[in-house]
Amino acid sequence: MFSKLDQIFVVLQHWVAGFVPVSLQPIVLALVGVVGIVVVFPALFALTTVFERKGLGRIQNRLGPNRVGPFGFFQPVADGIKALTKEDVVPFNADHFVHFISPVVLLVAVFMGFAVLPVGRNMQLVDLDAGLLFYFAMGASSELAVFMAGWSSRNKYSLLGAMRAVAQMISYEVILLLSSVAVVMMTGSLSLVKIVEAQSQYTWGLPHWYVFTPWGLLGFILYAIAATAETNRSPFDLPEGESELVAGYFTEYSGFKFAMFFMAEYLAMFSVAGLGATLFFGGWSAPVSALSFVPSWIWFIAKVMVAIFVFIWVRGTLPRLRQDQLMNFAWKFALPLTLLNLMVAGLWRFMNPGVVRWVVCFAILAGAYVLMARVGMKREKFGPRSYRYAE
Repeated sequence: MFSKLDQIFVVLQHWVAGFVPVSLQPIVLALVGVVGIVVVFPALFALTTVFERKGLGRIQNRLGPNRVGPFGFFQPVADGIKALTKEDVVPFNADHFVHFISPVVLLVAVFMGFAVLPVGRNMQLVDLDAGLLFYFAMGASSELAVFMAGWSSRNKYSLLGAMRAVAQMISYEVILLLSSVAVVMMTGSLSLVKIVEAQSQYTWGLPHWYVFTPWGLLGFILYAIAATAETNRSPFDLPEGESELVAGYFTEYSGFKFAMFFMAEYLAMFSVAGLGATLFFGGWSAPVSALSFVPSWIWFIAKVMVAIFVFIWVRGTLPRLRQDQLMNFAWKFALPLTLLNLMVAGLWRFMNPGVVRWVVCFAILAGAYVLMARVGMKREKFGPRSYRYAE
């Protein structure tokens, strides 16, 4: 019963392909998979916009959307209709072709990343031996799309926002990539399917997830910070800083083009959350062996949604950083820690299992963190924050 439920989408995919000749079945199988990705994740995006607005409303002691439909859940439909019917305004001096194509390039690049993510057992569109490499190659394309949007608008605020975004995304993409290298070192493969399979074993009912190791925990923390910056989420939303840049690189976009940027940002959030779950939390594997009967795709979606709610929580909690703080943190703190984590991952791989391995690896990482934090605070002259109130 549960095994059939686990593979229900795979069975449905092959059932649809059974209506065409054998020679065309691979193409139909791929098309059905693409349709599944294009339907499921935008639907989750629509729900997430409601959850985020309601969640931020509760954090800020207000209600959030509650008028359109039951409990306000039809608000995304109203927003979509509004975006479709709004006038598409393009600046007279803009490069019209580049201005038009940039949101399309961004959305396509984000969707391409989903192609290699294993969302369940036997549920990945393409199982590439270098799936992780393909994922990061597609992610790098988003930087080009963002700069195209800012440059083509012929607007100083858009250009500054695009330059901010590219500088930020390149800086934190290095950390994102290097934090994933430790997982590749342990697994010995760039295939995301094999990375999940390597974490799908259990000891005393507990999983062998990489996050439950010293190098895995630090790698995940650095990955989560870099992923937040890559998706331009608070407190790293400087490319869209309303207070100084109006809206950043998409200032001159309206109507459905703006909606495409909006959707691409949320889909990128789903994508990096899914990759984080795959690399550090066992992907579609259950958190304990006793729950392995639950369909694998449910576990994957659950992990992604937990990550999304953490994104929302962080957005409603932390203030925006300054640009110098953002760059200093990336190059002076996070990157050295990421490189040290690679060394510790290699040490963990070749040391004998036992308590000594845990103590040595944890001591190295904890000592480096404390030392860098202390030295960095003294060098930057950080001190206790003081508050002054108008009388």
